[in-house]
Amino acid sequence: MARWNPWHGCRRISAGCANCYVYRIDAAYDRDPTAVARTADFDLPVRKGRGGHFRLLPGETVYTCFSSDFFLEEADTWRPEAWRMIRERDDLDFFLVTKRIDRFRTGLPDDWGDGYDNVTVCSTCENQDRAVYRLPILLGSPLRHRQVICEPILERIDLRAWLSPALECVTVGGESGEGARTCDFDWVKDLRAQCVDARVPFHFKQTGARFVKDGRLYRIERKDQQAQAAKARLDWP
Repeated sequence: MARWNPWHGCRRISAGCANCYVYRIDAAYDRDPTAVARTADFDLPVRKGRGGHFRLLPGETVYTCFSSDFFLEEADTWRPEAWRMIRERDDLDFFLVTKRIDRFRTGLPDDWGDGYDNVTVCSTCENQDRAVYRLPILLGSPLRHRQVICEPILERIDLRAWLSPALECVTVGGESGEGARTCDFDWVKDLRAQCVDARVPFHFKQTGARFVKDGRLYRIERKDQQAQAAKARLDWP
């Protein structure tokens, strides 16, 4: 697994952004999280070592733009070069999570067609309102690989209108960090049941810091949140 953050900084646009970890990290370093800038790793996918070999080895999954949003307006001038590097490194799998699926078509490469096979786009939907808005756009976009992530999940969500073989996975997770909002286990189990009925793979990623199960609130440390989710054994298939 590799991480590639070609630019840094973002702006809050929906309820899921309220406790954004990028804002928390930048606050710790007295930085403005809304000041969007290219990073020193902008060319990481095509960077080579002294021996002439790519630093990112073929076959790696590259988690892309996790300190910003790949489709952020401020990055419009940089994105064509990022797409060029993604196209060049067709031996890597690029995984993008976005809250801006409505900007997906802005500046797509001319040869995009129905998508690059090495790109997966995952749209977030933290509540029903964002599911209703974002998921029709995701499903209508020219992509070979699509996923959904309900993280941080903020309420019970009904995805049945959009669950289909076009989605490769639905991931659910609670919220971490200071001021984390509650994740209710019943919401997670309900989404799993929806996915099983629709034959769409399901992954319970993490409990979040404030996890409600059987009406009881559990406060879970960050280091234990993924392990506790795994113990629930909800992943399907």
